[in-house]
Formats: sequence, structure tokens, C-alpha cells
Amino acid sequence: MHPNPAFRLDDRDLCVEVIEEVGFGMVFATTPDGPRVAHTPLLHRDGRIAFHLARGNALTRHLETTGALVVVNGPDGYVSPRWYADPAQVPTWNYVAIECEGSVRRLDRAGLVELLAGLSSRHEARLDGAPWTLDKVPETTLSRLLDAIVGFELDVTAWRPTFKLSQNKPADERARVTMGLETTGAGGIAALMRALVP
Repeated sequence: MHPNPAFRLDDRDLCVEVIEEVGFGMVFATTPDGPRVAHTPLLHRDGRIAFHLARGNALTRHLETTGALVVVNGPDGYVSPRWYADPAQVPTWNYVAIECEGSVRRLDRAGLVELLAGLSSRHEARLDGAPWTLDKVPETTLSRLLDAIVGFELDVTAWRPTFKLSQNKPADERARVTMGLETTGAGGIAALMRALVP
């Protein structure tokens, strides 16, 4: 989390929108074996973030006994000093990151199936054609796959979003940065700058 308060947007709905749009993140926890991270699809539900890990993942056996941190990275882009009118600038990076901290509980098998169905439903809806559904998997195959993963839910007790969108620069400089980001293919972060920073 960036320490500059200018980059804090206290907008829970926007944070949830980023999590839902990105749909993928990292789960961090400290274990007796040291710090660990897992990369996983995420599903936000009523202030909680559900995810699943391989049964053999180093975090799986420790998550219920420790707090965890989920991090979702949104759009980002390199900001060149060449884009500023003021020559006394240095390179930086504009980005969106959502940190969610909380306690974790293990999902039962029905909860895991519900999580998998919710994940596939959300992402299949973005594709053309008839959506794939979990009931297309033969029951024996699905049972074997479910045995290989563990579902979890993080009850979010702290939201720490960072929307670093050049808020610390004058409007004319932000406009130049936005145009520069667009020309380098970082349209996602440029669009957020236009939408969120007056």
C-alpha cells in the first residue's frame, strides 16, 4: 500500500468492482515455514473473498490458523518523465492495487462446489456462445477434482486500496500522463485516471 493518502479512494463498491473485473489475485500468509503466497481465482461475496487452492499447496494446511492478505492488482503503467511539462520529474508507475486482510475459514464440499460454479458462471458470461457449466463434468471426474483442491473464504476486516493515478500532480500534467499512457498501450490505467481523478 502506497503511503501517500492522495492515492486512497475510500470507495468499497469500486474495490469490489476491481476484484470482480480482474478475478485473480494472490493470497499471502505467514506460516511456520516462513511467508508464502498462492495465486488463485477470486470470487467476492458479501464482504468475503472466496478462493481455492491445490490440496498440496504450502498455504492450504495453515490458512485456518492465521490471518491472510489477498492482493488484487488492477491496471498499471509506466509514467515517463518526458510526458511532463516540468523537466524536474522522475519516472514512476501508476497502478491500482486492492489489499484485503482478514481471517480465513475452510469451505465444506458444498461450499467449494458453489464457489467453482460461481467462478465459472462469472467468467463464462464474458464469452460468446452457450456457457460451460459444472454439470458437464462426469460425476466421478468431478469428485476426483474436488478431492484435489480446498476452498476457503476470507472474511475481510480491513480494505486497503491504492489508486495511484497522478493525483499528486496538477491537472495539466495528469492530462499529459494520461495521453502518454494511452499511446503506450496502458489504456486501462488511463481510463481510470479520466474516470476517477477530476
